[in-house]
Amino acid sequence: MAVPSPSPPAKDALRREALARRRAYAAGLDGIERARLEQALAEAVLPHLAGSKVVALYHPLASEIGTDAIARGLSPEQRVVFPAFVARDSEMVFRVGPASVPGPWNMLQPDTSAPALDPDTLIVPLVLADRFGGRIGHGQGHYDRALTRLRAAARVEAIGVGWPWQVVKEPLPVETWDARLDAVATPEGWFPCA
Repeated sequence: MAVPSPSPPAKDALRREALARRRAYAAGLDGIERARLEQALAEAVLPHLAGSKVVALYHPLASEIGTDAIARGLSPEQRVVFPAFVARDSEMVFRVGPASVPGPWNMLQPDTSAPALDPDTLIVPLVLADRFGGRIGHGQGHYDRALTRLRAAARVEAIGVGWPWQVVKEPLPVETWDARLDAVATPEGWFPCA
């Protein structure tokens, strides 16, 4: 059963502020600028995906940076999967795309009959991240639990992606259950996490 991760008040405040800023930022982008930024993100990320066999992307919420340009740049041999849920309290699994069916979290996902496949690389949407691997998400803990499960079985790389301002230089508050990112990327570049 999926339950929200309890967060300290400072982390909740950062999440609220960043979500409001992300909504305002995305609303201020026209289609041409948004496409330019998403292409720049893809150019920063794609060289680092050359060895990946199965890449987990996501269908963005309205204010999240999109991953379509990354998908277009992958080789035909690389498989693309997307997060999928049977119900709001179910575990996140990864299913072969396309992400075209409404899911329980107001995002598009593959149909639940699509094959499930564990990725070796996850592209993870951000609310905020730092350059040390800390990430603040929506507070439900789905990516943290999925990464913990996947990393228990194999080497899995997690790459956080977002708009330029979503990666901060100062360490974010993290909890023991927060799964660390291996790198973060924005349209401004690639940042390995120390």
